[in-house]
Amino acid sequence: MERMPLSEQLKLLPEKPGVYMMKNESGKIIYIGKARSLKNRVRQYFQSSRNLTGKVLSMVSQIVDIELLTTDTEVEALILESNLIKKHRPKYNIRLRDDKNYPYLKLTVQDKWPRLTVARQVKKDGAKYFGPYTTTTAMWDTLKLSRRLFPLRTCNRVEAHTRPCLQYHIGRCLGPCIKDFDRHADYDQAVRDLTLFLEGKSEDLVRRLRQRMDEAAEQLQFERAAELRDQLKAVEFVTQQQKIASVSLEDQDAVGFAQNESDACVQVFFIRGGKLMGREHFILPGAGDMSGPEIMDAFLPQFYHEAAFLPREILVQDLPDDTEVIEEFLRQRRGGPVHLHRPRRGEKKDLLRMLADNARLVLEERRVQQDRDLEATAQGLSDLQEALDLPHPPVRMECFDISHMQGSEVVASMVVFEGGRPKKADYRRFKIKHGMGNNDFLSMAEVIRRRFRKGLDERAALADSGLLGSSDARQEAKFADFPELLIIDGGKGQLGAAREVLRELGLEHIPTFGLAKENEELFREGHPDPMVLPRGSHALHLLQRLRDEAHRFAITYHRKLHARAATHSVLDDIPGVGPVRRKALLRHFGSVAAIRRATPQEVAEVEGIGPELAEAIKDHVGGGGHPAR
Repeated sequence: MERMPLSEQLKLLPEKPGVYMMKNESGKIIYIGKARSLKNRVRQYFQSSRNLTGKVLSMVSQIVDIELLTTDTEVEALILESNLIKKHRPKYNIRLRDDKNYPYLKLTVQDKWPRLTVARQVKKDGAKYFGPYTTTTAMWDTLKLSRRLFPLRTCNRVEAHTRPCLQYHIGRCLGPCIKDFDRHADYDQAVRDLTLFLEGKSEDLVRRLRQRMDEAAEQLQFERAAELRDQLKAVEFVTQQQKIASVSLEDQDAVGFAQNESDACVQVFFIRGGKLMGREHFILPGAGDMSGPEIMDAFLPQFYHEAAFLPREILVQDLPDDTEVIEEFLRQRRGGPVHLHRPRRGEKKDLLRMLADNARLVLEERRVQQDRDLEATAQGLSDLQEALDLPHPPVRMECFDISHMQGSEVVASMVVFEGGRPKKADYRRFKIKHGMGNNDFLSMAEVIRRRFRKGLDERAALADSGLLGSSDARQEAKFADFPELLIIDGGKGQLGAAREVLRELGLEHIPTFGLAKENEELFREGHPDPMVLPRGSHALHLLQRLRDEAHRFAITYHRKLHARAATHSVLDDIPGVGPVRRKALLRHFGSVAAIRRATPQEVAEVEGIGPELAEAIKDHVGGGGHPAR
């Protein structure tokens, strides 16, 4: 269908709340925004350019189409915007690292015998979540200490145990798996104490532990009193490490930021019971010219979209433009009022000033580190040019690696570095198809042939359409860009297989080297002796990073396929048997072996399985059960 001209689309904009998605010539979404009035907000982009930043002007110049999604309320628009940004990851939106990458501690209070585990995602399953922990070290330290202080079970299923495990015998579990277990009150108390500890309410916990210790001593339960004493000392030690951030003993988050000429850094302090429990910073690339309210508008909904805990008050350096809408969104997430407060004076103002100072320090340290990395990378590329006798520094480098386990699930990876940095959007994975098992030479030849033949086809298609020089079109073509340096993970054999394919495709001009891991030797076609780059050189370090990334990427893919194969069922391959029918069969019979023993008539009795499909299932799974014919 022919696209409506942008000028006509602007005339039809509704005066309703909703979300707008800006698209470029190739149909790719480059920006997603929300609006109280779509008509007023979207038109602002195409009126006077005097108030638009350079980043926005660049974006507007690429817009050829706008897709709208109307909502009933502004809060619905805000939630929809946040979800769509996560899904599409538009170029011009501020994006935070997905919360699912951060670990949480999960207390399964919905279980009869709750336990503390690690979770990567917050679910509405009745459990209590604590976090996110922005460093895995902090999370594992907290988990280790919690399990030492609060003796809850660590096993998956209590009923699966016929006798207590080692955790019980060393005093780390109360042993709910024991027959006639009678310490229900102690278990419940441990759950309550752990909750207080993870919520940062250490004073309450210390007071209760001291009271229970004194009561145990008065009742001459000296062993129990000693246990409580040790627990009390450990909790008091942790409490002393936490810095007082507020004399008001409130639960608060504090959000401040700093900017340089290109980026912004948002710093968050997590204050629980008046104590600083943790901190985190987020770099917002391209936000250097945004206003404070714009930064808060973009940051707060994304950060709190899946937060496990929301305090009643959030201190902010600047109030967002849509304060009321964001507060309503946070209220719905928390199930209670949340107030965004910009303090004008006093200790809260001082706290935000400290946040901004911390954020400025992070930006400066990041700039210095980037300058060092850039200098080292530039030196590495220059050294590679000289050492490998290349016509110019290799801006785009590709590396290929083969991974398998005893010849099964053979896969290959292709990773790309541009300007000495990973370009993950161009990474590719291949499942080897030759079927010859563990043959690295044949596998390398196959993946090189598939990669470059596809690239040649894409180049031909772009040339035929006149789009060969279009940057957007080249982005959509997955293999059209060719490397200026090709690295093969392996020695002479793998290198020879790759070079033979490149000659076959007319691409023998691409500089190609084999990198053998054992002695970090570089092999080049036509040279019998390997080349060894100086240890510790920028050039060798760059090639090692490229090779190690290719190995990591291949191993990750191989493990994924291997895990999938391990859980594969013969039922998965039967036409007409989808997930629902498969579950129904296994629920009815208990195993594939039982289905093999069953007759077609018995299989047909399962809900959703008729006589014809039952015959097909029996023919596929084999086994007995067929009546004599």
